[in-house]
Amino acid sequence: MTEQSPPDAEITLRRISALTVWDVCELSKTLSPEHRGLVADNGASIAQAHFSENAWMRAIYADETMVGFVMLHIGADYDDGIDCPGAFLWRLMIGGPFQRKGYGEKAMAIIVRDLKAQGFTELFTSYGQEAGNAEGFYKRLGFVTTGEMYDDEVEAVLKF
Repeated sequence: MTEQSPPDAEITLRRISALTVWDVCELSKTLSPEHRGLVADNGASIAQAHFSENAWMRAIYADETMVGFVMLHIGADYDDGIDCPGAFLWRLMIGGPFQRKGYGEKAMAIIVRDLKAQGFTELFTSYGQEAGNAEGFYKRLGFVTTGEMYDDEVEAVLKF
């Protein structure tokens, strides 16, 4: 994994394979200690996805460099702890060296485009209330809080 990716790189979402799963897991180690406490480890997320009938996950690439991980949950499933009948952004992480370069925003634009094409009109997510949380990121994208909570996390929705 290199740390050299131009900010104008083409962002793609790619299926995780047996050949790339280790790199996705290792990407979690690039987060600062503060950020590691705010987002689940990618390995744990992948494990959860394998036990869910509703999970969809991809590695985020900038050109040919893996820079992040995204996981959606489509449809409510009480066993997964996701009580959202539509699309829910379950996890989003951009590796430490790649943050603040616009990769997360570009990945989200691809996700919204694809969800719209599938007939979805909104995307839900949640975030913790700790210092350094993703609230500002989601607000910049147009998410608004719903007034609901997921355990101890604030629920937000992006309508499109």
